[in-house]
Amino acid sequence: MPFALINGISLHYEIHGERGPWVMLSPGGRRGMEEMHGLATRLAAGGCRVLLHDRRNTGRSGVSIEDTASEFEVWADDAAALLRHLGAAPAVLAGSSSGCRMAILMALRHPETARALYVMRPTGGEFAVRRLARRYYTIFIEAAERGGMAAVCETDHFRDLVAADPARRAVLMAIDPARFLRIFRTWRAALEQGLHTPILGATEAELRALRLPACVVPGNDNTHSRATGLRLHALLPDAVLDELETTHRDVDIVPMPDWVPDERLAASLLGFIRQHAAAGAAGAAGAAA
Repeated sequence: MPFALINGISLHYEIHGERGPWVMLSPGGRRGMEEMHGLATRLAAGGCRVLLHDRRNTGRSGVSIEDTASEFEVWADDAAALLRHLGAAPAVLAGSSSGCRMAILMALRHPETARALYVMRPTGGEFAVRRLARRYYTIFIEAAERGGMAAVCETDHFRDLVAADPARRAVLMAIDPARFLRIFRTWRAALEQGLHTPILGATEAELRALRLPACVVPGNDNTHSRATGLRLHALLPDAVLDELETTHRDVDIVPMPDWVPDERLAASLLGFIRQHAAAGAAGAAGAAA
């Protein structure tokens, strides 16, 4: 079970596959890497080396609540540093939902780590912003206001983290509730900027400046609307569109396992690498070997 000390935090990671172009694959929400195991296995069988990791405050990685402009920025910075640490950059950056946001931010903040983008289920629009602001931040802000860090530890997400590693409770309890509230309010405000941008996490100007091969796979629910995916595809200068599921489902969210089967996603991503990112990905593989 490998770990790497990255930006002062222990990150849990896995590598699937022994040769071929590097792909960094990231799940949605604050979920751990397990969500992507099936897809990673198929990509490795198709000739890729796939890097999975648990972002800080998820899965088996360390817990750290730090003053940053946004949670997604620190995730992007960690992921870029992990790629460099493992000699896996540049890579095809692939992710779903919050993993999509992280991939795009990596390409913007650390362009040397990005060979291409494969972005699934981008989020944008008022419904997504309001829903995710509450789920990611407001729930925890209300807990801290109500009962300090002890109450935060009893929320579903942090309770699960503590259950997996009881030592995490001491880390969380050592945080000043006022500081926690300030950081989570800052992170919420950063996410709410998505009310004014085409997708959460990036402006129109930033997206138009991303001149690297990209594939956009829109979602089909109210959080990951098809319209948001189409908007992102129109803004990225060198993007192809792969609509694997076009039937809209009028629900808050379609869980990743119920969205598109892993074998279809793997075929789409492998095809994209071969057709649009093969030369650059091969160069990256040679540099990392």
